[in-house]
Amino acid sequence: MRPFSHDLPGMLKVHILSLFPDAIEAYLKTSILGRAQDNDLLQVHVLDFRKFAKGNRRNVDDRPYGGGPGMILKPEPIFSAIEWVESNFGPTHKILLTPDGTPFKQSHAENLLNHKKDLLLLCGRYEGFDERIRQGFDFTEISIGDYILCGGEIAALAIIEATTRLIPDALGHEESAIQESFSGELLDYPNYTRPPEFRGMRVPEILLSGDHLKVKKWRHDKALEKTKERRPDLLDH
Repeated sequence: MRPFSHDLPGMLKVHILSLFPDAIEAYLKTSILGRAQDNDLLQVHVLDFRKFAKGNRRNVDDRPYGGGPGMILKPEPIFSAIEWVESNFGPTHKILLTPDGTPFKQSHAENLLNHKKDLLLLCGRYEGFDERIRQGFDFTEISIGDYILCGGEIAALAIIEATTRLIPDALGHEESAIQESFSGELLDYPNYTRPPEFRGMRVPEILLSGDHLKVKKWRHDKALEKTKERRPDLLDH
């Protein structure tokens, strides 16, 4: 892939933060996205945010406070990666790829192309993000459908392709859009992991209490609150 450059104003520029850059880069070289880059319509920079993790093992995840299955992405490497990108390439419109985000539609792709030329897409993995990642940045939270994937890489590619194909001369032909549907469930509750305090943002005390019944109720209440706010249609099922 070409080095990322500031020399071509007006093109769509995208930074992708992922733990599996190889999975993304192979697809970026093909078809519409490959041609768009060759024709200087699109520029993509893929960054492995594990490089910003500290310690010999460069851990990017940890167990969730309050218990539960799986691991949660830590805030430190993601904060550092985003700050590095913006200090080297300038401000970005930041997108968090998450199942509980706003469902992605064609109108979003049109808005990104017309108004947001410099994008940063954060791909998750494991059971989710430490909630302070959301609190620390002004993210647009996007989902590509009401289903669960192993990570955000496919979602990132879907958004980039949907947006790139709107660029004049990027397509040789029109394509059909496919939209998936979902059976209603509550959206996810906020997740937190170590450290207990980060940049003045603390993990809610109830998650540190060890009282599993209170933790369960808190999580349900927060999930219900989020669902009522973001996807009330899911509560009608």
